[in-house]
Amino acid sequence: MTGRAGAGPGGETRHARSGRIAPLLLAGYLVVSAADLGGLLAGADTVHLLAKPLLMPLLAAYAAVRGGPGWLIAALLFGWGGDVALMVDHDTAFLLGMGSFAAGHLCYLRLFGRAPAPRTAGGVYAALLTAFLVAMWGDLPAGMRLPMAGYSLLLATMAWRSGALGRYAAAGGALFLLSDSLIAIGVAGRPQPPGHDFLVMLTYLAAQLLLTLGAPAGHGLGGIRRPTRARAYRGKVETA
Repeated sequence: MTGRAGAGPGGETRHARSGRIAPLLLAGYLVVSAADLGGLLAGADTVHLLAKPLLMPLLAAYAAVRGGPGWLIAALLFGWGGDVALMVDHDTAFLLGMGSFAAGHLCYLRLFGRAPAPRTAGGVYAALLTAFLVAMWGDLPAGMRLPMAGYSLLLATMAWRSGALGRYAAAGGALFLLSDSLIAIGVAGRPQPPGHDFLVMLTYLAAQLLLTLGAPAGHGLGGIRRPTRARAYRGKVETA
């Protein structure tokens, strides 16, 4: 019967096309990520400025082609907004970028829905958040303290709740927290590790990719249906 959704020649053509396009978009994301990271290591600012704005649109397109949820795509696009804002070296731009990332975290939380997340991880993240804010509070600029505290609470909550989608997403949430913690170290004027900018981008790019791979999708790579624990509740569901 050709009347069923996803059946018949037209449906097969769409599935085959998405199966071809998705790996190309993922490869594009990985290639541009490598170029961006290489530019940071080489001190080639022009490469970083050209590559960075392309990253999240490529990953969002990959998520869309493979049938990812709208909340995932929105989170990635808010990440793009944050990326672009943080390319401007100004306090207002930093706050705008932080706000865009915060909106992305809210989208991720909506994506995670009400599925249970590991309680132990919640305690760990709460302890890390408290220790981090206590250690950094005195060194943060006065105008940044409350925004950073609110953002950090939202980020830690997202990182904890990401475990609801499984190991990939949980690793992505943890890496996102690590990446933004490295940024906060710079904002607080603390000594930065060697290759600070490279580490910020490496952990951030890996975080967004793992969150994307861990999210429910209509089809996996190559158009093959990918079973996932999250599908059951899908409907309820730094200068970086």
